[in-house]
Amino acid sequence: MTDLHSRHQAVLPEWLALYYQQPLELTHGEGRHVFDSEGRRYLDFFGGILTTMTAHALPEVSKAVAEQAGRLIHSSTLYLNRPMIDLAERVAHLSGIPDARVFFTTSGTEANDTALLLATAYRRSHQILAMRNSYHGRSFATVSLTGNRNWSPTSLSPLQTLYVHGGVRHRGPFAHLTDAEFVAACVADLEDLLGQTRGQVAALIAEPVQGVGGFTSPPDGLYAAFREVLSRHGILWISDEVQTGWGRTGDHFWGWQAHAENGPPDILTFAKGIGNGMSVGGVVARSEVMNCLDSGSISTFGGSPVTMAASLANLSYLLEHDLQGNARRVGGLLLERLRALGATTPCVREVRGRGLMLGIEITRPGTDEAWPEAATAVQEAARGGGLLLGKGGGHNTSVLRIAPPMSLTVAEAEEGATILEAALHSV
Repeated sequence: MTDLHSRHQAVLPEWLALYYQQPLELTHGEGRHVFDSEGRRYLDFFGGILTTMTAHALPEVSKAVAEQAGRLIHSSTLYLNRPMIDLAERVAHLSGIPDARVFFTTSGTEANDTALLLATAYRRSHQILAMRNSYHGRSFATVSLTGNRNWSPTSLSPLQTLYVHGGVRHRGPFAHLTDAEFVAACVADLEDLLGQTRGQVAALIAEPVQGVGGFTSPPDGLYAAFREVLSRHGILWISDEVQTGWGRTGDHFWGWQAHAENGPPDILTFAKGIGNGMSVGGVVARSEVMNCLDSGSISTFGGSPVTMAASLANLSYLLEHDLQGNARRVGGLLLERLRALGATTPCVREVRGRGLMLGIEITRPGTDEAWPEAATAVQEAARGGGLLLGKGGGHNTSVLRIAPPMSLTVAEAEEGATILEAALHSV
């Protein structure tokens, strides 16, 4: 055990998870690579939990941070803030939500907490629909509606949460159905659930692709079908885009656009990638919903001039270099490479995902039983080969998560797949 690891254990909570039997200290990064304190170089296929969206040490972002920090680091939202207004205008336009208003936070957890505050105040109800296998943050409110027991340490809640089928396509009671039948069954389940609730449900919150749950997703159009039901009851739709936003899925700029038949969500939350590592989150909502609060509020750190400057530079780089298109092209090649690998690897149950948001589900060969020890062994072996991977999963699932910076090259994708192939075959 290193001295730094010992110091970590002595002063930080036991439940603060670390990857690897011998945890890494990362000291610097460049492009799609990071370096540890012993000088080893790794291809980063997890991007700080999908947060290093464009590249490590992107010069445009570093320059924007340095220039803004040299002028003014902090002011709070009590004063006019040009970088915050500039970014809000761009995000409102990109969101697809008509007459949008934007509120900035410091994290995805806080963004989702704010969305829940808006929805419950607007609807005057504490009933929330959430998806099974979901994850929405670590605050008291967001943990209480997370549908994944691995990340929900308490059953106490300020909300009444009702869980709906649909976030996991190939497990559960509807797994054997066709896509159309699956959507119909999930809609019927939603209708039945609403028929049993007392009072008016405030909102449905859903990740278009479930992140912590293992990059699972429903067939395209499920949430559009849900929206048709929700609209009849006046229930709001919150799309949690903390992991799916900014073009990472390749096909769409936002995950909700795979379910756009009945319009955009009422509320959209974002975080992670927009700041490329800076602490930025936010909420977009149509003005009627955003302005429903009848008391004043501020944010001390949300919309900080430095984080806004970083986000503006990062968003500009992403759009100017068509990183969404790169995620679609390179992610598509990587997905096919991994599916071919999975077809010859007995412990791989499924390779899934879209764009640069891919998951490899690991099970005991010949069964649907999760094999977390094997997933950990693959992660360790990949590290030994110079590749960093994430992990996830929900009920009886173990998943390797792959989400590199969206500037990943074809050569780097092939390099990562080759290392991963050797790691999988070592189990």
